[in-house]
Amino acid sequence: MILPLLAELTGNLHVGLAAFGAAIGVGMIGMAAAGAVGRNPGAATPILVQAILAIALAEAIVFYALFLAK
Repeated sequence: MILPLLAELTGNLHVGLAAFGAAIGVGMIGMAAAGAVGRNPGAATPILVQAILAIALAEAIVFYALFLAK
């Protein structure tokens, strides 16, 4: 009786922590990209491409957590 409830709670906690970590990661990537463009505006396009790829990889963690939780 308590085991399914405990499994549900830990799964929800697992996904919540993954989403929180991904949000922190996306914020740090955006901060670093903005700082890099501020230092070298001519390299804005390559920095933007790398930042978008890094953000996509950081957000993929949430999808892995969702897949593992259910």
